[in-house]
Amino acid sequence: MILTDIQTYLQQYGKASLSELTIHFRIDADALRPLLKKLIRKKRIRLILGKKCESCCHCPPESIEFYEWIT
Repeated sequence: MILTDIQTYLQQYGKASLSELTIHFRIDADALRPLLKKLIRKKRIRLILGKKCESCCHCPPESIEFYEWIT
């Protein structure tokens, strides 16, 4: 099951960007976010939003959106 796989991945690596998760699980970011929100509600992971540079317009939002395992 994908939810268990996401938990295992984040337990193993501690933290991952949404981009890393979409590549690893081969799932679109919009399809992955509801699963991540479910894990946030269960207090298993937390969302960490990175900051863009002042003039940055090149970074996709997925590259600065991180999810961290809560130990």
